[in-house]
Amino acid sequence: MAVFLPFRAVRPGPAYAFDVAALPYDVMNSEEARALAADKPLSFLHVDKAEIDLPRDVDPYDRRVYETARDNLRKLQRDGILAQDDTPCFYIYRQIMNGRAQTGLVGCASIDDYLNDVIKKHEFTRADKEEDRVNHVDFCDANTGPIFLAYRGSDTVQRLVAAWQNSHDPVYDFVSADGIGNTVWVIDDAAVCAELQQAFADAGCLYIADGHHRCASAVRVGKKRRAQFPDYDGSEAFNYFLAVAFPKDELAIMDYNRVIRDLGDMTPETLLQKLGGAFTVEPAPFAPYRPEARHTFGLLLDGKWYKLTAKAGTFDEADPVASLDVSILQSNCIAPLFGIEDPRTDKRIDFVGGIRGLGELERRCQSDMRLAFSMYPTSLEELMAIADAGRVMPPKSTWFEPKLLSGLFIHPLS
Repeated sequence: MAVFLPFRAVRPGPAYAFDVAALPYDVMNSEEARALAADKPLSFLHVDKAEIDLPRDVDPYDRRVYETARDNLRKLQRDGILAQDDTPCFYIYRQIMNGRAQTGLVGCASIDDYLNDVIKKHEFTRADKEEDRVNHVDFCDANTGPIFLAYRGSDTVQRLVAAWQNSHDPVYDFVSADGIGNTVWVIDDAAVCAELQQAFADAGCLYIADGHHRCASAVRVGKKRRAQFPDYDGSEAFNYFLAVAFPKDELAIMDYNRVIRDLGDMTPETLLQKLGGAFTVEPAPFAPYRPEARHTFGLLLDGKWYKLTAKAGTFDEADPVASLDVSILQSNCIAPLFGIEDPRTDKRIDFVGGIRGLGELERRCQSDMRLAFSMYPTSLEELMAIADAGRVMPPKSTWFEPKLLSGLFIHPLS
């Protein structure tokens, strides 16, 4: 049974929500953040990517960055832009992108559930990225970015959420700069909150959809606070972290495509010949080519699109990790043909989220990359099966859209 609790969020007043809300820190680099936050003093990027308020030669992991984040967060509170709710609440967060809605519940998940695998993971984390968010959470004394969780669904949660939406006005309702509709309702009725809390306890496990680094970092800070306060009783805020839980049927995973810098010592003809060992290679039926089924891939090489279909026997269909398309491509192409064994760290490969479109693959192949692979999206069922088995996906397997905005909900740890 999962613990999912209401909490007293620090959040913007309705008049400030649009100006404060920002895309999460990890979908942009520092220069992109500087541009997005230019002439926007209330943007939460001044908290989540505080290096934008320091000279460009300051390392993003410098202590001054975290101190600036803390100071900027406190200033938003002092100036009355952000304020804390008086009582513990759940918050309904609906996003609409291209006509598709996903509606989650904002609350606090338990660090013990993370440690005990009630909250299931499907990715490894990188030490440097994790350490960055540990410092950010620790200095700010708050979870500033929500973890994106999924669950298998609950009729009770759906009923209670729909009833509240139908009988109450939202506190926020705006279209963000990326064209996504964002609507928030505050559930401030203690009895309804208690029902929702019990419904999550009955619903089973939670799954990290997006935000593994933020989640691992929040848990590490919680453990650190436990060591600092050994007489803790479990009710303290640092035992929990900020999350938004969505029913899996409302979520969509986009393709996460690959671009490779060069062919090494191969010619294009040699590459196509070698690919023929594990894949059926044929001209793409249309261009740009987006795969239409599992185990098919698009290849863009020298301005031409090809369709690749994995041959039987080149992967283990019964293995939930080996049968992922990202695994098939990695084990039958990227590692043996290009020598890229660790795609997380090898500079010869990069990854392009599906939100950027296949045109971005064509652009990259005309600028800094030589070839590209378009992917068929991983499914939620594949993700959950791997997490249930205690396994992890290869890096860059999933890309969720829309992204959860930061700045609408902050969870103080003190």
